[in-house]
Amino acid sequence: MSQKVDWANFVAQTEANLPNVKDKADDSDDEAPENQAEASLLAKIIRKGLVANKNDIEVQRQDPKSPLYSVKTFEALNLKPNLLKGVYEMGFNAPSKIQEMALPTLLADPCQNLIAQAQSGTGKTAAFVLAMLSRVVPDKHYPQVLCLSPTYELAIQTGEVAANMAKFCPEIEMRFAVRGEMLPRGTKIAEHIVIGTPGKVLDWTKQKHLDLKKITVFVLDEADVMIDQQGHQDQCIRIHKDLSASCQMLFFSATYSQEVMDFAEHIVKNPIVIRLRREEESLDNIGQYYFKCSTADEKYNALTNIYGTLSIGQAINFCRTKKMAEWLSQKMSNDGHAVAILSGDLTVEQRINVLDRFREGKEKVLITTNVLSRGIDVEQVTIVVNFDLPVNVEGKADCETYLHRIGRTGRFGKKGLAINLVDSDSSMKILRDIEEHFGRKIQYLNADDCDEIEKIGQ
Repeated sequence: MSQKVDWANFVAQTEANLPNVKDKADDSDDEAPENQAEASLLAKIIRKGLVANKNDIEVQRQDPKSPLYSVKTFEALNLKPNLLKGVYEMGFNAPSKIQEMALPTLLADPCQNLIAQAQSGTGKTAAFVLAMLSRVVPDKHYPQVLCLSPTYELAIQTGEVAANMAKFCPEIEMRFAVRGEMLPRGTKIAEHIVIGTPGKVLDWTKQKHLDLKKITVFVLDEADVMIDQQGHQDQCIRIHKDLSASCQMLFFSATYSQEVMDFAEHIVKNPIVIRLRREEESLDNIGQYYFKCSTADEKYNALTNIYGTLSIGQAINFCRTKKMAEWLSQKMSNDGHAVAILSGDLTVEQRINVLDRFREGKEKVLITTNVLSRGIDVEQVTIVVNFDLPVNVEGKADCETYLHRIGRTGRFGKKGLAINLVDSDSSMKILRDIEEHFGRKIQYLNADDCDEIEKIGQ
């Protein structure tokens, strides 16, 4: 368990040292871990529609006087007619579960601060974009809304959602604050909404291109990435301290560790917190098993027994390193399997091409690293194999990543299988820690017993 952090002291120390915090170069201010920010981008780009979420949502009110209610239709929100038209044009017929709960808070008057967590694909982006557009006063020609994303690509993706939703609202203007966007000295931004990355926004703030004191809505997308990564965290603190006390704070993410949640609740005053109930984050419709192996070759033999015995639609194999992913891909290809590999060496465009081919069934097996642990929904995936169990930088069980990985199967209410290959005492310790974390038993299977393997697929 991570050590409790005194966030008030941490923020105070960080702000005191802000002049000493090195600004990132224009081309490096968008860096973030590939297993979170880049995977989220891929999820948003290739997703076909919203994920149906049956999990209950827990709502916590810091202010007992704050209103709390949900809506079942977009009409109930009293949106501007042209904005409502844009919502319907995008194919949103009724609010998703997270939108039902979040939108009344997002649009409340007076403004309410919000920290929201829900799985990828449930409509979080559309929810906060709708709030951004609704808060704009078109007659005021300066930035009123600021939305931060951890990477260039995610910022662009959010901007595209906003542009589509505002299709019938030409009076609302937006600008990207990302690498490659340059402004002449002395220019004042006149657009109502700025969507960008922290480094570029800080750069433009220093050059007096925008005044953070005039921002009325501040959105932090992929908040767990932004808060958990030191460079982004420093930048977010610097931006946050220049916002007005009345600015509406909206934090959105698919996951929040307790440490990240503690930090978020420290800098967001009196928030309403909407999150999945912890015990419901583990998926009941996924069978979890493990095989004992001694070497990588034994793990590969176990894998071939799985694919030779079970009737599999499509499968995803997770490896800890790119080197192991390449080794496994080569072995499977040599044995005649239709395999695709996806790792951080590929550009975003290349990854999208790989995923499109996998979606279309041109390859039945996808081998990847944590770059694909989040948010990718392919209905035909019936099995996930952890060729290597996920660990954090300290070598301990990474339970969040494990949950994201096995969540790639069992989508849309169907049954799924998750198989873990254990090759050492330390690997077994990681497996036991995962069991304890989720309170779920992971069943042992004999990798050489084809009859036993066959039973789990029935």
